Amino acid sequence: MSAVHSFQALAFPENVPLRALSALFPSAIKGTHELRVAIAEGGTLFLYPFGVVVFEDVDPAVRERQLEALRKAEPRLSGPGTVEDLAVREDAAAAPGMAGGVLVVDRLTEARAGIIALTVAQSAAMEYYETIVESMFERTRRLVERLERRGTTPLRTRPLHRFIGEAVGTRNEVLSVLHLLDKPDAAWDDPAMDAIYEDLRGEFDLGDRFNALELKLRGVQEALELVLDVSRDRRLVLLEATIVVLIVIELALSLLRRG
Repeated sequence: MSAVHSFQALAFPENVPLRALSALFPSAIKGTHELRVAIAEGGTLFLYPFGVVVFEDVDPAVRERQLEALRKAEPRLSGPGTVEDLAVREDAAAAPGMAGGVLVVDRLTEARAGIIALTVAQSAAMEYYETIVESMFERTRRLVERLERRGTTPLRTRPLHRFIGEAVGTRNEVLSVLHLLDKPDAAWDDPAMDAIYEDLRGEFDLGDRFNALELKLRGVQEALELVLDVSRDRRLVLLEATIVVLIVIELALSLLRRG
């Protein structure tokens, strides 16, 4: 006899502190990195401070009502995001691990559900960050191509400053999620789930995706700093040329006055 459970994670553009989320659900069970809310119609809602909500065994209609209520109560949990789904089959007779895109466990305890929800949430958040970083990478590529084509950069550096600030902020935000990629405490206490957790991380490829994100962000930041340096050098050259022109004009005026 087996039962199939569904986990769906939705990642939103804004982070929401646990304190703000706690105010929305006074009866929620508070964990180290999440809130766990039992839904009256059935199922469980997990809320994470890095802007992700996860539904476990929640009917689609109920899920939409919950999301609508969340968006009204907390506007930061709105806007376009990314979705990650995972099916979990509870089967004591089957070998645990990933099989055909489905996670198989002998039994699904609350602690194991929390580990699975966190991992799916991390994958959804990572996909959202990947979309942002890819867009930043494309913008940087266009700037570098212009530099290659024209051998110069725009004189205005303020847009570059803003772009660099955006890149640094995104990189810091991604790095702030790094500690959440560590193995959950509950996995250390459950040898079977420890092995399943490794399979689950491999299925979502969290480690390699994070490394790729960090490398791209570092590349974006370094390229932008190079473009900014070229732009500053150009401004300095123009400033020096202006000073020379002014000196020449001053000398010419002095000679005219003497004449």
